[in-house]
Amino acid sequence: MAEQKATNVHWHEGDITREDRSKLLGQKGATLWFTGLSGSGKSTVAVALEGALLEEGYLSYRLDGDNVRLGINKNLGFTAEDRTENIRRIGEISKLFVDAGVITLSSFISPYRADRDAVRTLHDEAGVDFIEVFVDCSLDEAEKRDPKGLYKKARAGEIKNFTGIDDPYEAPEKAEIVLHSDEQSLEEEVGLILDILVERGIITRKN
Repeated sequence: MAEQKATNVHWHEGDITREDRSKLLGQKGATLWFTGLSGSGKSTVAVALEGALLEEGYLSYRLDGDNVRLGINKNLGFTAEDRTENIRRIGEISKLFVDAGVITLSSFISPYRADRDAVRTLHDEAGVDFIEVFVDCSLDEAEKRDPKGLYKKARAGEIKNFTGIDDPYEAPEKAEIVLHSDEQSLEEEVGLILDILVERGIITRKN
């Protein structure tokens, strides 16, 4: 976990509570953390879920790996240390979105179990929902898809520290949701997630 460097800083409480914001929006905030290999279908599921939630009348926001690295994390590379800092920052951002009452769809390879567990702990300590979604897909299938041509470049030595090739991926051991994107349809995956959101009281089905 990153060290607190700034001194003489204190959290400032406002008058509006998390419960106030939740009541206003008619939903509970929660982080759904999509993890899996590049090409496993994380972003595809997150995009489809965002659309389904909108149709149901719920506010969500997607935090996508590439998008974040084009902005707030543009100064980070893909070493183990930079990956850890990347996930730490996104964990903090996700927690803030959840505190605002937004259903946050965080889609990141996040290959290291310890980094994902740290984000879970961050949410647990804040008393907000964290739902790990493991988009399980074999390396062979992910490499066949290779939508960005990254595996091909990694195999050719043009990309270093690429997850699944020369950097490890540590699969979740106790993810709340496991999707098999090489076996399930996108509709089935989204339906499963929506059902669990209902079960956890984050949303109620309107349609």
